[in-house]
Amino acid sequence: MRKESFGYRKLAYYILIMLAIVLLTSCNAADTGTSLPDPPKEQGQEQAGGGSGSDRGPDEEGADSDSESPSDAGSESESDAEDGQTSITPEHDDLLPAQEAAMEQLANLSIEDKIGQMIISGFPGTELDTEAEKLIRNGQLGGVILFGPNIRDQKQLQALINEVKKSNGEGQQPMFISVDEEGGRVSRLPEGKTEFPSNQQIGKYKNAEISAQIGNVIGEELGAFGFNLNFAPVLDIFSNPENTVIGDRSFGDSAETVSELGIATMKGMQEAGVIPAVKHFPGHGDTKVDSHVGLPVVQKTKEELAELELVPFQAAIEAGADMMMAAHIQYPKIDASLRPASLSKVMLSTLLREEMGYDGVVITDDLEMGAIQQNYGSGEAALMAIQAGADIVLFGHTPAKAEKAYNTLLQAVRKGELSAADIDRKVLRILTLKYKYELTNEPVEESALQVVGSSEHQQIADQLKK
Repeated sequence: MRKESFGYRKLAYYILIMLAIVLLTSCNAADTGTSLPDPPKEQGQEQAGGGSGSDRGPDEEGADSDSESPSDAGSESESDAEDGQTSITPEHDDLLPAQEAAMEQLANLSIEDKIGQMIISGFPGTELDTEAEKLIRNGQLGGVILFGPNIRDQKQLQALINEVKKSNGEGQQPMFISVDEEGGRVSRLPEGKTEFPSNQQIGKYKNAEISAQIGNVIGEELGAFGFNLNFAPVLDIFSNPENTVIGDRSFGDSAETVSELGIATMKGMQEAGVIPAVKHFPGHGDTKVDSHVGLPVVQKTKEELAELELVPFQAAIEAGADMMMAAHIQYPKIDASLRPASLSKVMLSTLLREEMGYDGVVITDDLEMGAIQQNYGSGEAALMAIQAGADIVLFGHTPAKAEKAYNTLLQAVRKGELSAADIDRKVLRILTLKYKYELTNEPVEESALQVVGSSEHQQIADQLKK
């Protein structure tokens, strides 16, 4: 992956995407005599300490339907959804290469393939288990996530990622290979990596240049193993001293510090060719309950969020954020449905996409966390998230739950609860991001590991000891 700057090119990139979508969906509506959903406006999980929510509460029963969910169904018939045709028929003039390639690929995907692109799953063990391998081979996953229990040492980790890529069938889209590598106490890479202190400690330096270098080092070392997506940096503001789930994972207690250092870290990862997913929208810094265990409730209005929590996320949008992770937090004064932000149309479609102008990829935090599993089934939660405005649903550890989500989403399209046009828009975002970062199924050579913990990288870490 070559390194390049994403500043002004990023802005042009998203402007062209939205112009294309507006033009194409308008043409499609005229051709079919139906009204397509309005496109979003122009853009401008993680497990703390390695754990996720356990299998509590309702899970699989009734997960095939979501009778209380607002339906985003369009006018496409079941046959339209299943014939493998895209509802976006692109003209390729004036499109950036990644967007053009994504549109061409989208037209070749079946509805089954498209649904698969919208799911990332983890799996148990230090080897690829048979259940996950089957889902990957069948095109039912668009990516995987690895945690501490998947990782033993450097060579094993690289070999595992190469095995995941090998399992991805010939001609299938390259997969997101993702991880939580924030530095500090949330770190997954094996022994020998370059060690960095917590973001809170880094925040005391208030040095954007150092933060960008740290982001670049993390990105380079992730890339050496074969990772291409990192659920970091954290853009939560540590505004509540009783908040243990965020704590020192935040760059500080001010919007200015978090914005400056978080975005610098994000750009450093981008320069290294790894996709950063900023988190946890709309802000996990003022909570007491750990969403891995239960559902946090924040009694703030939208105006109050805009004064503090939303500031770093808005800045990230303007700086070219590629992906954003939605938190499992309830906001009763903003969404009367009492759904957590990750499942809330008010938070994802109205606030994030329409009012804040974001049109990058939205992914949920892990849907296996207690905040979700205590209240929703896996399939039900996945459907609600996609209807709310998410593009990708994440299951941190259990392929069976990811498969349940896949079947539920596929059934929802066939029943008209999800429109083919909406699915196309989501998958177009996903594919464009994969093409932009030149994701590949090619294995990584063992020699790439030489960069991990290198003296050059250690010199950057040593700056924080002065």
